[in-house]
This record gives sequence, C-alpha cells and structure tokens, in this order.
Amino acid sequence: MDIRLKRVYEIPSEEDGQRILVDRLWPRGLTKEAAQIDVWLKEVAPSHELRKWFHHDSSQWETFVERYSAELADRPEAAACIKQLREAATAGAVTLVFSAKNVDMNNATVLRDVLQQKISYG
Repeated sequence: MDIRLKRVYEIPSEEDGQRILVDRLWPRGLTKEAAQIDVWLKEVAPSHELRKWFHHDSSQWETFVERYSAELADRPEAAACIKQLREAATAGAVTLVFSAKNVDMNNATVLRDVLQQKISYG
C-alpha cells in the first residue's frame, strides 16, 4: 500500500499515482489543469463546522484528530469514500492532495492514518 501526501500547490509528478483531492473546498487560485486532480472526494473532508473550528490551530490538533476520526466513522458518505480510497491504495500509488499550509497537521494526515489502520486491520 502506497499512500502519499502532497500539497495541491506542489508540482504534480508521475510518482504521485492517482491524485485525490480530500478538501471540501477547491484550492484558491488553482485551475483544474494545474492541479491535475484525478478524483475530488469532498465528502471525506472534515465538516464545515469542524474545519472552521480547527482553522489549522496547532494547539487544537489532538482534539481535531479525535473529532475528525469520529466524523469519518459516523458519516455514511465518508465510509463510501474510505472504501474507494482503500481500493485505490491497494491497486497502486495514491496521493492524498490537500491545500493546508501545515504539511504535518491537516485532514489528509488523519485520513492517511485512518486508511492505513483500516487496511492493516481489515
């Protein structure tokens, strides 16, 4: 299983494999051609309320991880996206693409961890 993370503003490469945007909002100032997104799964992104609450405040990171993980477990539309992501990740390289400036504390890192656990434990 090869799940990578990459900011949408970084230059796409062939090594990215399937590029999947996991944000609810389209990245500012970026065209579809420049982003080279294969799939946009906004349904797997944090809710609008959670996204606004967190607002990339690193002091809230642990609580964000808990709340977002709970959202992923509770929302049926997110479960369908996770299944799609699991299938893609077992078929080849997948890059979860996000727009957050913080490359360590963002929804894509939480989603990657959730996917890795689900793939490891079925």
